[in-house]
Amino acid sequence: MTTIEPIRHHKRTADASSWRLALLSLATASFGIGTTEYVVMGLLPSVAADLGISIPRAGLLVTGYALSVAFGSPFLAIATARFDRRRALLSLMAIFILGNLACALAPSYALLMGARILTALCHGAFFGLGAVVAAAIVAPQRKAQAIAMMFAGLTLANVLGVPFGTAIGEVFGWRKTFFIVAGIGVLAAAALYAWLPRRLPIAPMDLAREARSLGHVQVILAMAISVVSSASLFSVFTYITPILEHVTHISPRGVTLMLLLFGLGLTAGNFLGGRLADWKLIPSVIGLLALLVPVLCIFAVTSANATPAAATLLAWGVVSFALISPLQTRVINEAAQAPNLASTLNQGAFNLGNAVGAWIGGLGLTAGVAYAQLPWIGASLAVVALLLALAAYRLEMRSRCLAPAFSGLDQL
Repeated sequence: MTTIEPIRHHKRTADASSWRLALLSLATASFGIGTTEYVVMGLLPSVAADLGISIPRAGLLVTGYALSVAFGSPFLAIATARFDRRRALLSLMAIFILGNLACALAPSYALLMGARILTALCHGAFFGLGAVVAAAIVAPQRKAQAIAMMFAGLTLANVLGVPFGTAIGEVFGWRKTFFIVAGIGVLAAAALYAWLPRRLPIAPMDLAREARSLGHVQVILAMAISVVSSASLFSVFTYITPILEHVTHISPRGVTLMLLLFGLGLTAGNFLGGRLADWKLIPSVIGLLALLVPVLCIFAVTSANATPAAATLLAWGVVSFALISPLQTRVINEAAQAPNLASTLNQGAFNLGNAVGAWIGGLGLTAGVAYAQLPWIGASLAVVALLLALAAYRLEMRSRCLAPAFSGLDQL
């Protein structure tokens, strides 16, 4: 059976240098992928005006991307199943580069949508496989921190890549933004080629074994927590701009500063989650979800005033993104004998949660829920995720208690 083991080097200093560079290459790729996913939100008016479509129709470019990640990425992971893991990552980056070039050159809305769907295919597959690789190239006690390092690129995309890409699009046209993102993809591919170990301690995907790993109860529970926790975030965050404008009553410039603050919270939470998960994994998930519920309830009150709203947004960003690397690590650990497809599907689970959360928030608004009340919906979803995490913990404790008993029977 194939298990994930860290790479061993003869010199500790060489080992530290090699895995840090490898993680940096993965983080660079995740920065590019995160930028292309979210930057289109800031470019929607420019895209709509250039292609002669309405902004709501242009907004479907966001939905199409998320659904492609959720449902298309596993097929791409399967298509690269026979590749060694280094070659698979480089192939996925090649698709990313071609997809962004196609976005920049697309002469029509239909072709732009097709290019976005193509680009999104590599998203879940890259993050899923990248998380497995990140966990494999470090010592076991650093797994979650390594995954958090890779996801740091995604958080920095929100803090730096999206605002910079939006500004470029406003000044030079939205197509230039996608050309620049394609350039980031080229840099990331070069870094992966130079810094990823030639021999990764991960066998090519065994589809039969991978499929069996998906049936494990703890894998299913971890993915369910990923969906619901992500839905909790996006049921509110999708509508954060109108909340800040109409409830908090701040200017568009103030909204930008608030989102920057939220992005800083995401970045801090990403590294915090990695450390917590390497310390106590499932208890950390439970603790973070237990914190997320009151934070969202508090935001329902503090959103009426700028200063307390800013403090709550920062706390919300920290807690919500601190869940990402622990949940990804949980899936990899529970599917340890065949983690590739499970890790990719968990990325789809996060994106499915994004779409479901936005839909639930929209349903609430259509039913008459005020913007200020949306955090209550997010808190309710966080409670569901907390109950799932408690169920996973209870099952884990029960299996640990039963293990010695079965071991004793085997010795009789």
